[in-house]
Amino acid sequence: MKIGDRLGKTIAVLVENDYEDLELWYPVLRLKEAGHVPIVIGTGSSEVYRSKHGYEIKPDIQISEADAQRFDGVIIPGGWAPDKLRRYPQINDFVREIFEAGKLVAAICHGGSVLISAGILKGRKVTGVIAIKDDLINAGARFKDEEVVIDGNLVTSRKPSDLPAFMREILKILGD
Repeated sequence: MKIGDRLGKTIAVLVENDYEDLELWYPVLRLKEAGHVPIVIGTGSSEVYRSKHGYEIKPDIQISEADAQRFDGVIIPGGWAPDKLRRYPQINDFVREIFEAGKLVAAICHGGSVLISAGILKGRKVTGVIAIKDDLINAGARFKDEEVVIDGNLVTSRKPSDLPAFMREILKILGD
């Protein structure tokens, strides 16, 4: 499916190697099920990305082809991929632009690392995997150990078992 083939809202899903399988695939499938268009965006480092468990995904586009104005939101899956994603200025700029436009920005698990590098957490309530709690706080966020935390257009969760709550809130924001 191409960006122009709109059934619902167009949501970017960022990917790099070592993504957490469930945290990428569950949102992609739930978005499709709800009539939205998930567009998987890679960093450009590869044509195919592998999950922590070896599952492959070919991105729809690379970040160099992505125009934040054409998206209604972005989801940042966890795993170890966010530590790689955050090293790409284009990824951080993309997330920041979507955030500043008031559109959905959602991150789960280690996905908060990208939010830190995008510079959008000062004064925001968030959650994430406990391993990045101090990083989130040091970036100016107010950390809450809850399955899902919503602060305006920002939705964050901690781990794969939080995915039902994470997607419930994302779909509410998208109007479902």
